[in-house]
Amino acid sequence: MGAEVLAMSVDSRFSHKIWQEEELSKMVSGGVPFPLLSDPGGQIGRVYGIYDEEGAVDIRGRFIIDPDGVIQAMEVVSPPVGRNVAEMIRQLQAFQHVRKTGEVTPSGWQPGKATLKPSPDLAGKVWKVWKPEMAFE
Repeated sequence: MGAEVLAMSVDSRFSHKIWQEEELSKMVSGGVPFPLLSDPGGQIGRVYGIYDEEGAVDIRGRFIIDPDGVIQAMEVVSPPVGRNVAEMIRQLQAFQHVRKTGEVTPSGWQPGKATLKPSPDLAGKVWKVWKPEMAFE
């Protein structure tokens, strides 16, 4: 998809190696196909606002950063709740579409579905172009 995926935690590279070999490789054939980065002391986690000082861990966060280095989306989820990879992929596709076309993707947009073309003429008339039920198809 033209995106780079990185994973990071405060765990050491040695912990990541064991986790990849003993856990992830049993869930995903060959383990996860992206780098596992170590953030000892949580310096990077602090910058992104996901470092838990009390627990001394980076909590679960995901960020979509555009080619200009600007965060376009972020999600922070507490450890007991799993993330939704399909939603992350949908958002990445939407951001790529917006960047390429200048169109706007409404709530729940999926590739191939209707988009909006921003203009002053659209103000007050979005309801004619987009129906909320489209988000739930």
